[in-house]
Amino acid sequence: MNRFWDKIIQPIVEKNSAKHIVEIGCASGVNTKKILRFGEKKYIKLSAIDPKPLFNTNDLKVHYKDRFDFYKDISLNALPLLKDYDIVLIDGDHNWYTVYNELKLIEKSSVNKTFPIVFLHDVAWPYARRDLYYNPENIPKKFRHPYKKAGMKEGHSDLLKKGGLNAKLNNAIYEGNQRNGVLTAVEDFLKETKYDLSFQMTKKCRGLGIIYPKSKDLDVSIKNLLSSF
Repeated sequence: MNRFWDKIIQPIVEKNSAKHIVEIGCASGVNTKKILRFGEKKYIKLSAIDPKPLFNTNDLKVHYKDRFDFYKDISLNALPLLKDYDIVLIDGDHNWYTVYNELKLIEKSSVNKTFPIVFLHDVAWPYARRDLYYNPENIPKKFRHPYKKAGMKEGHSDLLKKGGLNAKLNNAIYEGNQRNGVLTAVEDFLKETKYDLSFQMTKKCRGLGIIYPKSKDLDVSIKNLLSSF
């Protein structure tokens, strides 16, 4: 998400006067720190979720106090604990089951409220139509595709025998079937939701998708930001 913050996400956060951001997937905390610095003068609260953060979250808590909450857990456990958020950044476990259910939990939290603006990373190749499992045991067997540690090459549906992208990660063996991949999860959710939502995306930097309440003003703003990225 760090690559999208300055030119896409921050302008939308500002335009919509957001007061509570949820960040799913923090990694080394680069984007987490950007959000906190940006929100310091505007008093924007950040709730961050990551089961294995690669930075010292306590230091940030000491500095930002009640403006920063951290949940060292998987998103599907932590999201039900949160409410009244305006923006959600999803960049955690890139598979259908996790992303689809993250969106369903956001929907449930939004009953009788405005649906938040949701940014999703990895809606383009390689995980648009293929699951990645950081911890396969977190995914119910019914929704877990056969997988192995093997790399990928764009334009090749089969995993490579040697080398390739993310060869040390648990990648689904098959690509493009039902309930497989981040973009598939987004599409399945949008088909079912009763909210009147729009979706736009860019394929750059592995893809950024944006779900938001239908609005001509937002349509134009988001289209312009994505096209200029």
